[in-house]
Amino acid sequence: MQFAGEIKKLLQKAGVKGETDLSIPPNPAMGDFAFACFNLAKESGANPKATAESLRVKLENLKSGIVEKIEVAGPYVNFFLDTGAIAKLAISDVLKKGKKFGVGEKQKEKVMVEYSQPNTHKEFHIGHFRNVCIGSVLVNLFRSSGYKVISANYIGDIGAHVAKCLWYIKKYQKIVPPTNKGEWLGQMYVEASRAIEENPELKSEAQETQQKLEAGDKELIKLWKETKQWSLQEFKKIYDLLDVKFDAWFYESEVEKPGKNMIGELLKSAVAKTGEGGAVIVDLKEFGLETFLILKSDGTSLYATKDLALAKLKFEKYKIDKSIVVVDSRQSFYFKQLFKTLELAGWKKDLKCVAYEFVRLPEGAMASRTGNVVLFWELYHDVFVSVLKEIKSRHANWKLKIIEKTASRIALSAMKFDMLKHAADKVVIFDKKSALSFDGFTGPYVLYAVARINSILKKARFKGILKEGYELLSAPEEKRLVLMLANFRQVVNEALEQYNPSTVARYCFDLAQQFNDFYNKHSVLKADNKNLIKARLALSASVKQVLENALSLLIIETVEEM
Repeated sequence: MQFAGEIKKLLQKAGVKGETDLSIPPNPAMGDFAFACFNLAKESGANPKATAESLRVKLENLKSGIVEKIEVAGPYVNFFLDTGAIAKLAISDVLKKGKKFGVGEKQKEKVMVEYSQPNTHKEFHIGHFRNVCIGSVLVNLFRSSGYKVISANYIGDIGAHVAKCLWYIKKYQKIVPPTNKGEWLGQMYVEASRAIEENPELKSEAQETQQKLEAGDKELIKLWKETKQWSLQEFKKIYDLLDVKFDAWFYESEVEKPGKNMIGELLKSAVAKTGEGGAVIVDLKEFGLETFLILKSDGTSLYATKDLALAKLKFEKYKIDKSIVVVDSRQSFYFKQLFKTLELAGWKKDLKCVAYEFVRLPEGAMASRTGNVVLFWELYHDVFVSVLKEIKSRHANWKLKIIEKTASRIALSAMKFDMLKHAADKVVIFDKKSALSFDGFTGPYVLYAVARINSILKKARFKGILKEGYELLSAPEEKRLVLMLANFRQVVNEALEQYNPSTVARYCFDLAQQFNDFYNKHSVLKADNKNLIKARLALSASVKQVLENALSLLIIETVEEM
């Protein structure tokens, strides 16, 4: 984008007024940037090709340190950049700024990104994992773009699922194990769901438990508080492993009563009304959003009851300008109803729902109530053990602590990258064999590129300083690398504008692939002369830095050696 800006300035100096949009030719042999002369020709009444040639002549008389030559191809003026000149600009910028390369200017808005939102008394599976991956990257994209960001988690610690689990534990006098209590709770929920499915008459007992819990039954409250902590401890272990931190924690139990109070206000203002059977609803049919149920007929709460109050709490307590919620696509319609209800209530705030498609197993969809899920810990341990064995076979001389640390990073890179390489609106067909692959469009492939550069820089004892010699970088592969480095900020912008972390994942892979192409065709340490070696070392170091910066956005840590 920096280079495009220089070319736009040249066009303006040459007398081009108005839009100076540039395109990238489909073939590098046609140049690095192209300017279409259709509008110029229309204004002057001249032939587009003749207009392009006339503009080229004007541009040739203007000086620019980064443009090597200018050619005309039909109605287009094509600009060929000087590899040495742009390399000096891009590489110097990367090495100077380091971890801050690609960081945007400060913004005034304060944004809250709410994600993860697991339910207590259930186990954390790979569907939850995808939510965490997307949400945490959105937080990083906003922060990297200069926004003040509050990362938030909303825990489902009450509701029908909790009551069902507590009912089952009490009814069947289940004995609590000394360890893995969070995992055990998830199993109890699955068993409770199965018991009710097999004996529908038991459903009323679970519903009665929910009523008692919301009414403040002391014995149930005590059991609820104790078991909730088991789930939270399990969640926090996962967040620590994933290197995910939250600035704010919300709980459904905290917004239940405020939500019921808010529903009372909605009834008074006639935004809501009492429907058949006594349930409270909001009629949204005129907006194509059907009828929105916000309170059950028996007076117990729903997700909507609490989400109404949560939206208000976010803006009032944290003084944010925008609220973003990362949710399963199956909740998209629900959030449209919720946002419209808040709007009708006079709550005109910037609310955004980022929906992602769910994760499927090769044999079909997952459902926590049936136990047909791939649990996070199960997946992590499978990948970790596989990587651990591979590292031990390759590096028998490494200390166990280093082996385990490296294995964990590679395993997490494989898992996170697999979730993030797909656009949010794409269903992920999650296959363990694919997650274990170290070839192709994967996290380990990118990590290997970084490890390869580490090895090169270590052998050369590269100091990170280069004042001259950039003009020796002239190969097409070198030029493509430089252009990709310079485009990093634009990639971040696009990912943020589209709420699409896969843009960054794709960039990581493309940059790693381009470096490998360069490395396979050109020697770094055995180049023709010392200055070229230094220039290629600086280029390699820049690629490493940008890969690390991009992977950091994806919350993926690199490894020194593989």
